[in-house]
Amino acid sequence: LMNAAVAQDVEPARITQHCDSVSLCFSKGLGAPAGAVLAGRREFVAEAWRVRKLLGGGMRQAGVLAAAARLGLEHAEATLRRDHDNARRFAEAYRPCLPPGIQELNSPLCSVNLAAVETNIVMVSIREGWPSPAELCEHLRAVSEEELAETGQAVSVLLFPWSAHTVRAVWHRDVSARDTELAKNKLEFVARKCLE
Repeated sequence: LMNAAVAQDVEPARITQHCDSVSLCFSKGLGAPAGAVLAGRREFVAEAWRVRKLLGGGMRQAGVLAAAARLGLEHAEATLRRDHDNARRFAEAYRPCLPPGIQELNSPLCSVNLAAVETNIVMVSIREGWPSPAELCEHLRAVSEEELAETGQAVSVLLFPWSAHTVRAVWHRDVSARDTELAKNKLEFVARKCLE
């Protein structure tokens, strides 16, 4: 919800105005260690509260988590906008003020549909053949002596094999612009090695 609101430059209420209920997780995108809220009609929330208690849910001393959630909400727009910008930098073609991205690799191994990069998620399409998305993710995670010798850096990148031909990259508050550049460089290195 918050990523969509920031991407569309609207208040979250604009997106949820036609919803009967809304759940917002504070640890997804907002950076809180835990916590969520549920909103809806009074009867719905009362029933959810009753079922939560019935199933043994509940927390004591939840103020510390509430404080983290509040901080995440207060800084959501700036934090999420930075995540979106980093994801876009990873994916986009060269622009004079930004480093080149995946699209500029001109690699027969992978590509990105830039029109689909709207938030903090980038779906990287892997061309048919070797490596598989799982193998590519393993190569991106691993650090080799060859990488260290060629690039002077040891970088481990965690992506997720999403489908038979796609890997998913997700940005969050702990991934900086520098980390994004390192991830792009690592993908270039791995793509080159796979093609060799």
